[in-house]
Amino acid sequence: MTAYLVPNIHDPNIAQEPIRKGFGAGLLKCGEMFPNVVAVCADLTDSTQMSLFKSAYPDRFFDIGVAEQNLVTVGAGLAAMARIPFVSSYAAFNPGRNWEQIRTTIAINDRPVKIIGSHAGVSVGPDGATHQMLEDIALMRVMPNMVVIAPCDSVEAEKATIAMAADSRPNYMRLAREATPIVTTAETPFVIGQAQVFREGSDITLIATGTMTYQALIAAIRLEPYGIHAEVVHVATIKPLDEKTILASVAKTGLVVTAEEGQINGGLGGAIAELLGEQLPVPLRRIGMRDHFGESGSPGELLKHFGLDSSHIATAAHQLVTKKQRG
Repeated sequence: MTAYLVPNIHDPNIAQEPIRKGFGAGLLKCGEMFPNVVAVCADLTDSTQMSLFKSAYPDRFFDIGVAEQNLVTVGAGLAAMARIPFVSSYAAFNPGRNWEQIRTTIAINDRPVKIIGSHAGVSVGPDGATHQMLEDIALMRVMPNMVVIAPCDSVEAEKATIAMAADSRPNYMRLAREATPIVTTAETPFVIGQAQVFREGSDITLIATGTMTYQALIAAIRLEPYGIHAEVVHVATIKPLDEKTILASVAKTGLVVTAEEGQINGGLGGAIAELLGEQLPVPLRRIGMRDHFGESGSPGELLKHFGLDSSHIATAAHQLVTKKQRG
């Protein structure tokens, strides 16, 4: 286990916090570090955790109401005037509702707008399919000039927010609603475009992003009694993809399982399949939403129902390793 992770990952009482809270803390620090950072929200200031920035910098905060298409066009205009705008709403609406405006006013013009999609994934829970944004990674990964980030916990989300403010490109970051186990520490590195090997292994590579990185780490622990040593690669930046780190791990293990809390078509699983298909074809299993919308339920129930928990990741990995051993 890397020294950059908390030592009690396997503890059921591991500390948890909503990833979106890390964004709120990071945005507040950005306000102190970057005088040209501004925040724009679509009537969800508390939910998206922009409230800290609003209280500290009221003259740099703008609430445009329930108008997500206007949200990003205002952000593009602010960026054209040398500001660094963070624009936030639920991911179902941002980028779900305003993708065309993001494309036309931000991406085509290469404006450094920071798009925050909160409440992504099935772990949104009881709100159901309409608010469980599962297609956002695919939507934003296909857009030219766009950086796509999915932090694994609130600590990393804070670092990612600060890194985004310093980045000159358009950025999209997806955030989860519910409390998520904190697996990283203040010393864990974060650099846009770099993946991290969170656990070393030799038998199979588990590649995960966002909330699913914790599930992959627990899956690796589950595999130990079977003599399977899984390497866990955390991909916080889905675009640009850290091909070097991923290919190095896969070249060592020869087997891959990907895990994400979103659609595997076009998401992280799609990105990894494209990379390996072109450069290093190996057996691959993708854990994620398989052409389904979400449902209402508790986060834990939904992760289990859709096969997104650690047991399903471990089962997929075990099957691949066993198949390889049998020839």
